[in-house]
Amino acid sequence: MILRVFDDKNSLARTAAAQAAAAIRSVIAHRGRARAVAATGASQFEFLDVLATTPSVEWKKVELFHLDEYIGLPINHPASFCKFLQERLIGKTEISNYHLLNGNADPAEVIHYASEAITLSPIDIAFVGIGENGHLAFNDPPADFQTEEPYIIVHLDEACRQQQVGEGWFQNLSDVPTRAISMSIRQILKAKEIICVAPDARKARAIQACFEGEISPLAPASILRTHSNTTIYLDQKSAGLLSPGTLSAFAASA
Repeated sequence: MILRVFDDKNSLARTAAAQAAAAIRSVIAHRGRARAVAATGASQFEFLDVLATTPSVEWKKVELFHLDEYIGLPINHPASFCKFLQERLIGKTEISNYHLLNGNADPAEVIHYASEAITLSPIDIAFVGIGENGHLAFNDPPADFQTEEPYIIVHLDEACRQQQVGEGWFQNLSDVPTRAISMSIRQILKAKEIICVAPDARKARAIQACFEGEISPLAPASILRTHSNTTIYLDQKSAGLLSPGTLSAFAASA
């Protein structure tokens, strides 16, 4: 795992998007197509904006998968992650082969379809973030590190739901769904390359717990430390609680 820290979110986004675009181009050059997973949420705004407008990416040859979605939320709701990806990535590129999780459909059917599609061949690259409670996708603590199911139904904890209110997706905590469909931890780790974008001071405690504490279901994103080809992108604010020793140790692995 490599950990990189930038002065601000914009410089972080540019570098992360450049790495992502290069990875996609490389896979397409070797295999003729690429399979990718995209994250959503406010922390991904700048990264996806740059990535979607990066030149010379053959988006028609990219098959896109979805990390997570609320159960019971219409696709036209402002907080819908389907809506997020349509507006911030799919609609800005030539991606036509995508598998979105319909939060308003029967969860068992959605999981069956998405799991069948994602297991047909390996994922080349996954874009992920880290929640304020350390979650990876919607795998809140204590996360299930054992299940081999590609997608699972999860119950969202209060910290996760409060984050959604804080980011402005919902007006009140009572408006935030309590259940979601999420890609499992083991499925995320099956990606050949992972780019994790996690800026902002509100993520600092989670970052500290995930990269200075134990690898534990109580800090779900800590599991990224076990993946051999992961790059963590932080800004000065999200990295603010990390010790110099941690920063140099993970930087030295680059």
